[in-house]
Amino acid sequence: MKRWRYDSANDLDRTLVERLRRFPREPDMLVYGLRSLGALIIRAWLRAYHRFEIIGHENIRTNRSLVIVANHCSHLDTLCLLAALPLRKLHRAFPAAASDYFFQSIPRLWIAAVVVNALPFARQIHVRQSLSLCEQLLANPGTILVIFPEGTRSTTGETQEFKCGIGALVAGRDVAVVPCFIDGSFRAWPKGRRLPRPKRVRLIVGTPRNYRSRNTDKIDISAIAAELREAVSKLHQTNESH
Repeated sequence: MKRWRYDSANDLDRTLVERLRRFPREPDMLVYGLRSLGALIIRAWLRAYHRFEIIGHENIRTNRSLVIVANHCSHLDTLCLLAALPLRKLHRAFPAAASDYFFQSIPRLWIAAVVVNALPFARQIHVRQSLSLCEQLLANPGTILVIFPEGTRSTTGETQEFKCGIGALVAGRDVAVVPCFIDGSFRAWPKGRRLPRPKRVRLIVGTPRNYRSRNTDKIDISAIAAELREAVSKLHQTNESH
């Protein structure tokens, strides 16, 4: 019988803030435990307070690497997408979060790094470096990237245009891309509101797509971004028709 071994982190000589800001992060059993406990609490809260429901759950049940793309108008969006994943996969799931917003103040840094395991993503400068980091993560089997291609939360609840970065990330790459639509999060917790309302929230998970045969030129990259936005919008329309 193979004996289980735990290798301690290599950055224990750094301060806690330095360790949380660092990415990729070193394994930390305390952080893993806090993240799993937090996930259980958040999932119970989503079900009780927001009557959270997932449609199309089977579309993300895979051991392969995934890129999940979704509309974005609330801080609830990331929590809903993570709640759709098995607990054992949380430490391999990386929601892209704005580095200029979530990785500056210590309270936001703690939430981003410990609770949601966020990947710091540059929205204005160093975007290519952020995309390169995403590519490195996807090279590891079982990685899950959560991307909001609009770049920021919508202030109207309407899905904005998808930025071309998502096309650059998945074009020519053999990875499943899963479009999702989060319904109700804008009504529950819009940008600018301090606390969420007890509104119903629903996650619709679409059929995975693959863009390995697409070129990495600007035309195809832009086309992929537009196609994914259309896929997310169609999930919204299907949800409304039901």
